[in-house]
Amino acid sequence: MAAGRGWFDFTRLRAQFVKELLSILRDPRSRMVVFVPPLLQLLVFASAATLEVRNVAVAVRNQDAGRWSQELVRRLDRAAFVGRLQRVEGEAELRRLLDAGRVIAALDIPADFSRRIAAGEAGRVQVLVDGRHSNSGQIAVGYLAAIAADVGAEAWPGPAAAEPAAVRHAFNPNLDFRWYIVPGLTGILALFSALLLTALSIARERELGTFDQLLVSPTSTPEIIVSKSLPALAIGTLLGVLMITAGVVLFGIPFAGSFGLLLASLVLFILSVVGIGLMISAVSATQQQAILGAFTIGVPAVLVSGFATPVENMPLALQWLAQGIPLTHFLVIVEGSFLKAMPAHDILASLWPLALIALVTLSTATLFVRGRLQ
Repeated sequence: MAAGRGWFDFTRLRAQFVKELLSILRDPRSRMVVFVPPLLQLLVFASAATLEVRNVAVAVRNQDAGRWSQELVRRLDRAAFVGRLQRVEGEAELRRLLDAGRVIAALDIPADFSRRIAAGEAGRVQVLVDGRHSNSGQIAVGYLAAIAADVGAEAWPGPAAAEPAAVRHAFNPNLDFRWYIVPGLTGILALFSALLLTALSIARERELGTFDQLLVSPTSTPEIIVSKSLPALAIGTLLGVLMITAGVVLFGIPFAGSFGLLLASLVLFILSVVGIGLMISAVSATQQQAILGAFTIGVPAVLVSGFATPVENMPLALQWLAQGIPLTHFLVIVEGSFLKAMPAHDILASLWPLALIALVTLSTATLFVRGRLQ
């Protein structure tokens, strides 16, 4: 480390901060890359990343001419999730459509279906599902089972059928998938934005040759860390706020929690990500390596965070790993703040792990950067 380098000087810090901010924002193309893609991705992914099954093709082979098979086919044809109901005559054609991927499910109604129901017995229907789309196929089977249950309730009226169980979905009564997807996307897109900005910071200077000037300047390691962190913190927080606003204004998602606590959580979340990005940048020789490193860390972090599948469903080792990922805790806060007005003590229960992770990542990043400066 160069001699005469002080511990902390606000004049040098301000100059470093302005330099970092200008290097990101002075180029119109850089501004476009920083702000436009995350907002466009929010709009696109909010419609594309859905767990619903809609407009699927279903094939049906009806060997029965009775009333209840006709009623079942009629309800299938009117079902909201069925985009096209294809009637076939032979079993070979039924399996051919399924094998070719032209339908997600195929129903084979036997010839005695209505007769068995009229006799008070259970009518049986063979359902073939395309296992290549396991998740969508299982959801479609659930829809088909609900339709079959409605037909059975009409065929065997009674007290149980007359008073079906009333199911209410807390916090999301209409099961609108955007109410779940958009808050989660806010955390994911803010993660990648802050991660890429900081991962490129030192790597960009090393590639451009300006990193050598830092080695002979009086700038201290804490000043470098802060000056590299503040632009990503400011831009990442601004993007997060913009995406939260878009969720409320554009998608009509109710926001029932405390915006102040969510903003504090967002800042801590971005800080923890900034520390990870600085570590990637410190060990990367080129910007290409920094980008690859950011995605190497970011993609597994999203998969293990609980966004797509519950953390509790993962092996124990991955559950422990998830607790060290900032996105895991931020998703709990942002989803709870949007839909159910999460109490302050519940937010704090997820906030202190974020603070601890931020402390660890920033401290480790300081050691990495100091090693590069020596």
